[in-house]
Amino acid sequence: MKPQAKLQEELSGAPEILRQYLGYLQTIKGKSVLTVLEYYTDLRTFFRYLKQKNHLVSADVPFDEIDIQDVDLTLIKSVTLTQVYEYMNYLAVERGNSAATRSRKVSSLRTFFKYLTNKVNKLEINPIEELETPKLKKALPKYLTLEQSLELLSKVDGPYAERDYCILTLFLNCGMRLSELVGINLSDVNSGSETLRIVGKGNKERVVYLNDACRDAISRYLKVRPHDGLRAEDRNAFFISKQNKRISPKTVQYLVKKYLGEIDLAQVGFSVHKLRHTAATLMYQQGHVDIRVLKDILGHENLGTTEIYTHLSNQQISEAMEANPLANVKARKKKISEKEE
Repeated sequence: MKPQAKLQEELSGAPEILRQYLGYLQTIKGKSVLTVLEYYTDLRTFFRYLKQKNHLVSADVPFDEIDIQDVDLTLIKSVTLTQVYEYMNYLAVERGNSAATRSRKVSSLRTFFKYLTNKVNKLEINPIEELETPKLKKALPKYLTLEQSLELLSKVDGPYAERDYCILTLFLNCGMRLSELVGINLSDVNSGSETLRIVGKGNKERVVYLNDACRDAISRYLKVRPHDGLRAEDRNAFFISKQNKRISPKTVQYLVKKYLGEIDLAQVGFSVHKLRHTAATLMYQQGHVDIRVLKDILGHENLGTTEIYTHLSNQQISEAMEANPLANVKARKKKISEKEE
């Protein structure tokens, strides 16, 4: 089922006030269908909890079967900050949600209540305005070294080698997201293959300038890209699967994992998204790209998101310490006094 059709099916069980909000996210804010689905799932979980907590549903009804169609403004106005913190505790203890998942659900609640208060004036006061986000552990992004990246590219082989090599090259050079790569159309690549138009989160477009490696990989792939037997909706798709249709995210994930496995990295936490981290880290650390330029290349809204790539490798930290002019200065041995003798 296509995402838009799935969204419409899911929203058939949503209350009117929630359908209006999700429509606002999609049409006014430009959120993708998948993002809107995430918001709906998060808010549905909260309303189910709220109904269960307020004894508005029979105790024998399974949580995931609680109907929220009757949720109205009266129930929403009854929400307190204390209730939301209790909900966060429920997510952590009863549902085993990680801090990152709870943080996302806090964001979903915040934007919903902000919409009701500031956009449509359904609420006079935002009851959760002071809601805090769960503290997240700031882990450094995992990435391939330059040597590992070169080894990964060297493993590409088989009947779809040109396509696979082009996919890995764009990931490692442009730092694009999985959804951005599979969404590339032929019309997004200019005639001279100098630039590539990418549609990112929230349907925001950006243009990436292609280097020699990308231009060469694209040129080689286009020579073997299938043209016959494509469905009308897939004729403009850039990357084509062996079923002669637009390549799917799952197929890309599979082939990336396959090649990572050939350099013994498939089972150590590396994935498609880590190739994005790799591109960003290599550009910053070895290419010395300005962090503000990197922000635009990656399609980040906030510079703070990009700043995670300013981390230093252990080797760089070690070299910095050794470069200190005092690095080799050691304390002199104390002279033994006559008394001590």
